Amino acid sequence: MPDRWGDGVWTALLETRERLAAILPGLFVLVVLLGLGVLLGVITKVVLERGARAFGFDRVMERWGVAASLRRSGVQRAPSGVLGLLAFWAIFLFFASAGVDAVALPGAHSATALLLAFLPPLFAALLILVAGWLLANFLSQTILIAAVNARLPEARLLARVAHWAVILFAVATALTHLGIGKEMVLVAFGITFGGLVLALALAFGLGGRHIAADLLRRRLRRESPPPQERLTHL
Repeated sequence: MPDRWGDGVWTALLETRERLAAILPGLFVLVVLLGLGVLLGVITKVVLERGARAFGFDRVMERWGVAASLRRSGVQRAPSGVLGLLAFWAIFLFFASAGVDAVALPGAHSATALLLAFLPPLFAALLILVAGWLLANFLSQTILIAAVNARLPEARLLARVAHWAVILFAVATALTHLGIGKEMVLVAFGITFGGLVLALALAFGLGGRHIAADLLRRRLRRESPPPQERLTHL
């Protein structure tokens, strides 16, 4: 009986040693790749941040309203810092996926391949969101300035409606590009955008009926023929 227990323990130790011997090289490669990813990510982050500041990236983002939007959303970093942070995580995730591949765990290769296949459309969707955000800020500021110069009382409302309409369109386009509920996203966007336009039309119609009546009254008064002179007996 003690011999059986000893043989069982010895067999288990041998199997554990064999498994460790098979996994340890992959784990070593994983640690090396993670360290290399962190090192290259930090170097890229620092170089990209300094280069962006040198070329006036922060000033351009401040002019386009991106920096103000970042501050309103709770991000205290400068736009160049956000750009450097994104570059760091992109490089780190690339090396981490390569390290997981090196470990050769069951199912790890397919998961890494799926991640790498999903990265290009994800990057394109992020670009769509960033472009939509920039366009929304630029368009809302343009409409706000034009409406204020035209002395429209609804200037801020018009700017907000334009801003969120572009944001909703960008989000719907990004989700459609990722293939996440394509039909549902399109239907939801159509309903939301249509409801927004209808609410805006009703608000302008109900709130501006007095202005419309005044404009029509002035137009009719301007187009009415002048009164004819009547001859009276002296």
